[in-house]
Amino acid sequence: MNIRLILAFTFFATAAVIAADLPAVSADSIAKKKELLFSDDFSAAQPAAQWHKVVPTFTFENGALKGTQTRDKNVVSPDGKSTNLAHAAVFGLSIPTKDSVVETKIKFDGATMIDVEFDDRSYTNSHYGHLCRAQVRTNGVSIMDEREGSQNMEIKALRNDPSKKDEVTKRMAGKQITYPMKVETGVWHDLVVETIGETIRVVLDGKPAAILKSPGIGHPTKSQIELGVAGKNGWFDDIKVWNAEPAAP
Repeated sequence: MNIRLILAFTFFATAAVIAADLPAVSADSIAKKKELLFSDDFSAAQPAAQWHKVVPTFTFENGALKGTQTRDKNVVSPDGKSTNLAHAAVFGLSIPTKDSVVETKIKFDGATMIDVEFDDRSYTNSHYGHLCRAQVRTNGVSIMDEREGSQNMEIKALRNDPSKKDEVTKRMAGKQITYPMKVETGVWHDLVVETIGETIRVVLDGKPAAILKSPGIGHPTKSQIELGVAGKNGWFDDIKVWNAEPAAP
């Protein structure tokens, strides 16, 4: 058999097994929208007051929000005493929520990742108050509980000790999940992120895409919503944020 056919068969067979092992994503919404907290179609000449710069390489262009990662590699300071770490472009939205529905349009235009993130800057047991996020790549959709997972300060400290590798693995179990899928570049996609209690559910282009239940998602004071882009370039448009409550069973 042709080696390319063998590799392709292996990839799709593996993806099928992974997909079969993932929790089924509910076909029905887990959230009922309440009051609309914020909306922006990026047509105004100036950004709305709720927006703030975090890693400031976003621009308003052609009635949309464009993010471009410029910190694409670690850079050591001239004196060698510090390192400016690579980081995605991030644009912040000061809209406090607990349970919410975030709807937006996204487009990959060279970007490798686009995400919607929830933070609480006053929470000190995770790096920079990171709580949870829904992340879209061209090959899949991921959900991460960062408060109890990758950004948890205790876990970050344990990672500095090679003897604690098994403990890190145990604590990271169930804190993030990825559903493989193909996401087309150069076109707009409708993204919905529902956050109810300890669960995030993601819908992409009207189709259930990913779901995760994990304790950090239930953090009661999500003070910031932040939009991220890795690579060059990623776009957002027509964002709306609602307060929400659990959908009726």
